[in-house]
Amino acid sequence: MLALFLPIFIIFLMIGLPVFFGLLAAPGLLLWLNGQPRDLALLYRNVYNGMDSFPLMAIPFFMLAGVLMNRGGITSRLVEFSQAIMGHFRGGLAHVNILSSMLFAGLSGSAVADTSAIGSMLVPAMVKNGYTRKFSAAITAASSVIGPIIPPSGIMIIYSYVMGESVAALFLAGIIPGILVGLGLMLMTWVMAQRYDFPVATKRATWSERGNASIKAFFPLLTPLIILGGILGGIFTPTEASAVAVAYALIVSLFILKSMTVRDLPKVLTEAAMVSSVVLLLVGAAMAFKTVVSLSHAPEILAAWILGLSDNPLILLFLINLLLFGVGMFLDAGPAIIILAPILGPIFINLGVHPVHFAIIMSVNLTVGLATPPMGLVLFVASSVSGERIESISKAILPFLLVEVVVIFMITYIPAVSLAIPRYFGFIIGG
Repeated sequence: MLALFLPIFIIFLMIGLPVFFGLLAAPGLLLWLNGQPRDLALLYRNVYNGMDSFPLMAIPFFMLAGVLMNRGGITSRLVEFSQAIMGHFRGGLAHVNILSSMLFAGLSGSAVADTSAIGSMLVPAMVKNGYTRKFSAAITAASSVIGPIIPPSGIMIIYSYVMGESVAALFLAGIIPGILVGLGLMLMTWVMAQRYDFPVATKRATWSERGNASIKAFFPLLTPLIILGGILGGIFTPTEASAVAVAYALIVSLFILKSMTVRDLPKVLTEAAMVSSVVLLLVGAAMAFKTVVSLSHAPEILAAWILGLSDNPLILLFLINLLLFGVGMFLDAGPAIIILAPILGPIFINLGVHPVHFAIIMSVNLTVGLATPPMGLVLFVASSVSGERIESISKAILPFLLVEVVVIFMITYIPAVSLAIPRYFGFIIGG
């Protein structure tokens, strides 16, 4: 009976039950019906145990750093820098949107934060510049998925926590895939710009203007270098790096740029706490859900079923991409990783797929799912920011999703895309 936990969970989601409650209600109901009331206490105790982790402390810290940077006017400086670099191209503001998302990814690591921050600034500007509202919202949503791929990444911290992989290796492995997604979106934007005669955002910036924009963006752009440099240099752990990022964001916003005051801090802390609590509650609920997954012997059953489909790793990777992409449409990336990584990871590692490579395959698939109709979370955020209907955004985003699917298959079948940088820095030996 316990094996029914997943269908019941999906039914709960379809009737509109929030993911957090669905993750607890589905296994709880089955344990009760199965005559295992004692295990209910274990289930709900694991909600707390799932959150009580030192590595996971990095998530609220990185989110706080992102909120500090956004409230401190950092986002506008990144947009100004992007516009100085790419604003003169046809479809310039669309390119600026993508580049800003790539740069903002190094600050927040969150697709939702990216959509909200970048979208609230650039969607009105794009509409004013002659773009349709649905296209503006679609490119914002599509580019926001870069946030959790380029380090720092909240979902990669969760993957590391669940599977015991090196956070530094996962961070490094996400750099090239994130850049490829951004470049792919720019290529599609260029094609569409030629076809639909998109406007040029600004005249070509002078070298002096580019220099001024670079100076303004210098301190924000230094953030990911400090984080990665400190981790790679062995100066601090990823969790300590997140605290350093908060301290740096505070110093930059309060004392260097003076774009914030001490009076702004309560609002900043409240906003970060609200966002972080949602993520950590989902993580805790997913860990509790995982308890019933183990009791049901579902991993063994699913493993046997997958291996029965084919013995060719290439075919199995194709099928697992379809599965993960579908899961990402309905379930947030963090809980999906906690539930599925312990099941799927060992299967593909035994088939010869490198653990870091599989981590990136899974993370990118589930992240792209955030922008995929019908339930992609960033579609709802983009709709809220732009005022456009989700149905319209869902249609407009399809060309960009096609690009992201192509990148997913590049990542899947060319391991070097993910493994080259971690191997260069010595986090991967051989393989």
